[in-house]
This record gives sequence, structure tokens and C-alpha cells, in this order.
Amino acid sequence: MKQGYIVFGGIFFFLTGFLSGVELGSAKSEEDKRLETIQYGTETEIAALIKTIQSETSELLDSKLETELINLSQNTRNQHILTGLLGFFAERKKPGLEARALKAIAERDDEAHTTVLAAIDYLGKINASEAIAHLEDLLDANEERYMDAAFRALGRAAKGSSGKDQAAEYLIDFYTNRNPPDQNRREMVVAIGETGSKAGISFLSEIARHNEERPVVRMAAIEALSKIGDPAGLDPILEALSAEDPNVRSAAVGSLGPFSGSQVDGAILESFRDSYYRTRIGAAKAAGERKLAGAVPYLRYRAEYDEVPTVKDEAIKALGAVGTSESKAVLDALFSDRKTSDRTRMLAAQMLIDNDPGAYADKVIVELDEAKKNHQTPLYNGLLKAISAAKTGKVEGLVRRFLNAGGVIEKSYALDMTLANEFRGLAPEIRGLLDDKSSGLARKARATLEKLGLPTS
Repeated sequence: MKQGYIVFGGIFFFLTGFLSGVELGSAKSEEDKRLETIQYGTETEIAALIKTIQSETSELLDSKLETELINLSQNTRNQHILTGLLGFFAERKKPGLEARALKAIAERDDEAHTTVLAAIDYLGKINASEAIAHLEDLLDANEERYMDAAFRALGRAAKGSSGKDQAAEYLIDFYTNRNPPDQNRREMVVAIGETGSKAGISFLSEIARHNEERPVVRMAAIEALSKIGDPAGLDPILEALSAEDPNVRSAAVGSLGPFSGSQVDGAILESFRDSYYRTRIGAAKAAGERKLAGAVPYLRYRAEYDEVPTVKDEAIKALGAVGTSESKAVLDALFSDRKTSDRTRMLAAQMLIDNDPGAYADKVIVELDEAKKNHQTPLYNGLLKAISAAKTGKVEGLVRRFLNAGGVIEKSYALDMTLANEFRGLAPEIRGLLDDKSSGLARKARATLEKLGLPTS
């Protein structure tokens, strides 16, 4: 009997331990599961995880997860994983992979072509000034397959750094003295603008004024002068407004935003009359960038009557950017008229909410409910997106309604609005989503509570 009891007890404790292990496994947090995927997953599983993280709205990355991803990049020999990591970090402009990216460039003969390109792109997007010399060495090697990417990255890496003048001079010398192929010239000109160096103004001005230059290169020079934004580069841009090529004219007017003065204002207003639609788009963008109040009548006319939908869109965006009482009145009229196209109403609503959510939230909510009642799905979705950006206490009732009775998308937007407006009084409704059948929504609800400093139970 004593021996039987011991056997039974052993079985009991074995089963207890087994069940405990099952519970522990099922109780793993989402963070723990992700960390395990990084540590032990296949390239397919890791790629799927990165895709999931990319789809999440927050730009923040858990510090443990970030550390593990950086460690993975240092240790993996899998080119698919490494290329994916470089692309992911580049998209978020996050440092941490610089050493591995530089190694990929230095040992490029042993790396996959796509990995080297991803490394070059990453170094540019994070403005890695320490990469300047390495990128110049790569360009000196004249490997055509990497040159466009390296030119772009060099300009970005030099931007704002103490080496920007040197990088600009290197690019100018390369363009002038090394006879690069035509297909590389545009990228070189763009890169000079990216550096932000005044050392490039004279060179770029000469190209911008050169009527025999290929339009694509001339346009790049005009836009590069705009990126540098120094008054010394204004005259070539103004001269290009009279170019025969409509694409050059549109590039010129679109490049006026950083400059000031009555001459510039007059040039922008005159460009609204250009028959080429891209020039009118450029005029609208420039007016918005400069918050040019004098452009409001022109923008209203374009928003109402232009035959090209994208011109209408840019005019509405510019009205929002101008942000005066006159421009908001135009937007309000466009939004309130139910005979106006859905596309125009949605964009006008977005601009009104961006400008003055407290004044326009109630009106947008009324039209949102009206669109739902009338089964106007595209309009409803557009207005939903617009109202989701509202930072005002006036949306709290809508948020509560969505949390209690909305669909998955509505609840997701409600969580965004809760966080943006710090609606801590909605904690009970948010906790009700922690067991939602949508794991993504449940995860987002938990994250929202944590960010608001609220208990999850």
C-alpha cells in the first residue's frame, strides 16, 4: 500500500507539474512570444513578425524587442532576415544597426545584393554621418549596381553634419570630372540638395538655368535648391517659372515654399493660372507651405471648379494649412454642402478637424451618423478617419459609443482617440476589450491602458 501511494503521488505531482507548464505556456505575454520568435524562429516567422509590427500604428518599439532585433542582426547569417531587419529599422529611422550595415558594405562580395542595397539605404535614412567616408569609398569603386543608392545615401548621411560641405564638393567633383552615366546624374543632383550645403548653390543654379539640360536633371536641380533653402538659390527658380517645359515650371513653383517676399507671393498666385495641372498643384502646395492668406480666393476656386481631382485635393489641403478664418469658412462650406462630392467633403472634414477640432467635432459627428444611416460607406469611413484625429473632449461620447457597440475598426479608432485625449474615465469599457476575439484589438486595449497608467484588471 505504501508503495502504491508513492506511485499515485508521483503521478499526481507529475500531472500537477504538467498542467502548471501548460498554464505557464498559455499565459505567456505577447511580448514573450515575440521575443521567442526572434530568438528561435525561421526566416518566414521572423518576416511575419516584422510585418505585424510594421502594421501597428505606434512608432514606439519595446526596448527588449528592439535589443533582440539588433542582436539578431549582428549574429544572423540569413540574408533574408538581415535584409528585412535593415528595411524595418530604415523605415522607422531607428539607429542600432550602423555597424552591421557598414560591415555589409565593406564585405559586399560576401553579401547578397539586396542586403547591401538595404544597408546603404538604412545608413542614409538614419543620417549616419559616420558612413560618409565608407559611401565615398563605395562610389570610388564604380560598381554601377550600387551607385544610385550610394549617391542618395551620401546626401542624406551628410545632412546636418559637419561633413556636409565636403560631401557636396565630392559630389560636384564626381559630376564634373568623372563623366558619370546619364542615369546617375539626377541622383547626384538630388544628393547635393540633400546635404543642405550652400557649397552646392552655384553648381545647382547653373544646371537649373541650362535650357539644353535634360528636364529631369533640371527639375532635380531646382528642387535641390529649394531643399537648401538659401536666398542665393531663389533667382534660378523664379527664372524656371517661364520655362517651355511644363514639368520644369511645375517643379519651380513647387520649390518656392521655403522662400519669402512679394516677388515669390506674386509668382505663386500667377501659377494658379497655368494650364498644366501639375503647376497648379505646385502653386497650391507652395501657398500652403507659406500660409499665404492672399491665395485663399484662388484656392477656393480650384477646390470648387478645377477639372483635375488631385488639384482640388491639394487646394483643400492648402486651405487647411493657411488656417485663417477665411480659409476655414471655405472648408466649412465645402463640407456642409451634401451635394459636394464625398472625396471633397472627407478631405475638408479632415482639414477642419486638424485646424479646430473643438469647433467642428460636433458637426463632423452629425455627418458621420448621417452617412452611416444612408449606407454611404466610403463617406462614413473617410469621416471616421477624420474624426479619429480630433483632440477635444467633444468626442468622448462617440468614443464610448464605439467601445460599447462599434465594429473592430471603430473600436480601434476609439482606442486611438482615448489615448490621444487621455479619456481615463473610459477604463471599464477598454477593459471589456481585453478578451475580445480579435487578438490585435485585445493587445491594443491592453497597451492603451498601460500607456494611460491604468490597471488592466
